[in-house]
Amino acid sequence: MSRMRTVDAAVAILRREGITNLFGLPGAAINPFYSAVRADGELRHTLARHVEGAAHMAEGYTRAAAGNIGVCVGTSGPAGTDMITGLYSAAADSIPILCITGQAPVAKLHKEDFQAVDIASIAKPLSKMAVTVLEPAQVPGVFAQAFHLMRSGRPGPVLIDLPIDVQLAEIEFDIDTYEPLPVYKPAATRAQVGKALDMLFAAERPVLVAGGGIINADASDLLVEFAELTGTPVVPTLMGWGTIPDDHPLMAGMAGIQTSHRYGNATMLASDFVLGIGNRWANRHTGDLDTYTAGRTFVHVDIEPTQIGRVFAPDLGITSDAKAALELFVEVARERAAATGLPDRSAWAHECADRKSTMLRKTHYDQVPIKPHRVYEEMNRAFGPDTRYVTTIGLSQIAAAQLLHVYKPRNWINAGQAGPLGWTVPAALGVVAADPTQNVVGISGDYDFQFMIEELAVGAQFNLPYVQVLVNNAYLGLIRQAQRNFDMDFNVQLSFDNINADDDALPGLKGYGVDHVKVAEGLGCKAIRVFEPDGIEPALIEARRMADEHKVPVIVEIVLERVTNIAMGSALDNMTEFEGVTSDTAEAPTTVVTRAL
Repeated sequence: MSRMRTVDAAVAILRREGITNLFGLPGAAINPFYSAVRADGELRHTLARHVEGAAHMAEGYTRAAAGNIGVCVGTSGPAGTDMITGLYSAAADSIPILCITGQAPVAKLHKEDFQAVDIASIAKPLSKMAVTVLEPAQVPGVFAQAFHLMRSGRPGPVLIDLPIDVQLAEIEFDIDTYEPLPVYKPAATRAQVGKALDMLFAAERPVLVAGGGIINADASDLLVEFAELTGTPVVPTLMGWGTIPDDHPLMAGMAGIQTSHRYGNATMLASDFVLGIGNRWANRHTGDLDTYTAGRTFVHVDIEPTQIGRVFAPDLGITSDAKAALELFVEVARERAAATGLPDRSAWAHECADRKSTMLRKTHYDQVPIKPHRVYEEMNRAFGPDTRYVTTIGLSQIAAAQLLHVYKPRNWINAGQAGPLGWTVPAALGVVAADPTQNVVGISGDYDFQFMIEELAVGAQFNLPYVQVLVNNAYLGLIRQAQRNFDMDFNVQLSFDNINADDDALPGLKGYGVDHVKVAEGLGCKAIRVFEPDGIEPALIEARRMADEHKVPVIVEIVLERVTNIAMGSALDNMTEFEGVTSDTAEAPTTVVTRAL
C-alpha cells in the first residue's frame, strides 16, 4: 500500500471516477486540496469570480453531456453557503454535481472558529449526501459513496466537507485497487410495461409526456423510436424539450401555463390518455390539476418511487429508469406489432400536426423599440439546429421557450425548477467548458444578466466563447407582469438616467440605466448593441464570428420596448394571449416546418 495525504487520494479518486474539470476558488481551508490538484497536473481548473458562479458552472458542465459530473470547489464558511443555490438548482432538476469545501480543524468545529460553519447540516436538505469527514481514513469511502449516490436512482448533488487537518493527514491508499461502486437504477418489469401498453392501445387520443429524466438517462432516441412505432404524439416538458426534434411530425408541442405552445396545450386538452416518462408533473406544466387531469387516464414512469403519486395519483405507476423502461416499451411493442399489429393512430397524429401548423403566436413585429417576439424570430434565422440554448427564468426564458426551436437533447439547458437569477452566464460557461466545439447561446433579461455579470471575466480569462443574447427592457419583467394582479408597478424598474451615457451617441438607451456594453468590454468580452429589428440577425451572425475569432463571450444587447406581456395563465384552457395570435405563417415566418416521417 502507498502512504499519501487524504487530498492526494481524493484527487486520484476523482480521476478514476472520470472527472476532468473543476470549477472553484482556492482559500486557506481548501489549499491542501488545491496542492493535490496542482501535483496531479491533469485536472483542468476554471477559476470563478463567485462560488455560486462556480456551482452553476458545474451544473452547466453536467447538463452538457451524458455521464458528466461537474465539480465545484471552495474554502470554508461563506464558500459553502455560496454554493447552496447551486445545490438547490441541481437537486431540483435531478442534476449530479459534487461540491467540495474546506473546513476548520476538527477540534475547533464547535469553538466558533473563523469561517467554521456547519455546512453539512445546511446542505443536507438540498443534497443526496452532505457530510463533514471527521476521520482521515474515511475519505476514500466517502468519495466512493458520493459518486455512487450521484449516479444511482434519481440523480442529484453531494457535498463533501473536509476539515484542514483531515486534508493534511496521511493514510494508506492504493488507487490501483480502487473501483467505483456499482450504480443502482430501478427497471420496469415486463408485466408493468404490458399493462401500460394495454392502456395506451385502448386509448383513442394518446400522448407521451417526455420529461427531463429521458435526457438524464440518455434515452431520447428510444423515446423517438417508441413514438414512431406506436404513432403516439409527444408533448415534452420544459426539461424534456429536445427529446424529440421540434420538426418531427410526432412532436406535438409543449404544454403548460408559461413555457408552452398554443398547439401543445390544445393537444393535451384533446387527449384521453397520457403516458408520462421521467417527468414530475410540475405545476408550470400542469397548471390547474382538475383541468389537466379531467377525462384522461395516466401512467407515470419515474426513477424515484416517492415521486409517483406526489402531485396526483396516476392510474398506473411504474418505478423505473427512463432508459430501462423505454427499452422494454420498444421491445414489447415490437413483439405485439409482429403478433397482432398495433392500432392506427395516423388520424390523431394528423390532427395534432394540423394544430401545430395553425395555432401560432405572431413574431413579426417591426416597431422600435423592439418587441421581444421579433428577437426569437431572428434567433431562429441566425442560429442552426445544432445550437445549444442556456437560460434560467423570466419573461426572456418564457418567450424563448414559446418561440424558439430545439432539435436535440441537451440543446435546451435550463434551470427549470429553481430558476435562480444569475444562473445563465456561469452555466453557459460550464456548458462551453464541457464541449468548446458546440455553438452555445445564452438568453438573459437584464436582471438575470446583472446578477452574476462578473463571471464574464471567467469566459475571457479561460477562452470560453459563446454568444450571450441580452434582451434589455430595464425591468424585472416577469415580476412586473405578476404585479398586474395587485394593480401596481412597484420596485421592479431597473431604469435610471445613467450620468455616463452619451445621449447624442446612444439616444435609444436614454433612461435604460446600466451600460451593459461598457461593463462587458471592461470584463474582457466583446459586445454589440441593437436598436432596430432588422439589425438583430446581422448582429447575431457577427457575434458568432467574433466569438470564434476572439475566443471570448460576445454579448448582443437588444434594446426592447419597456413593457410587453408574454402569454401565460392559470390552466391549460385559461391562457391569456396578450399579443397577437395567428394562423398565417407570414406573421410567424420562422414557424417550424414539420418534416415527413
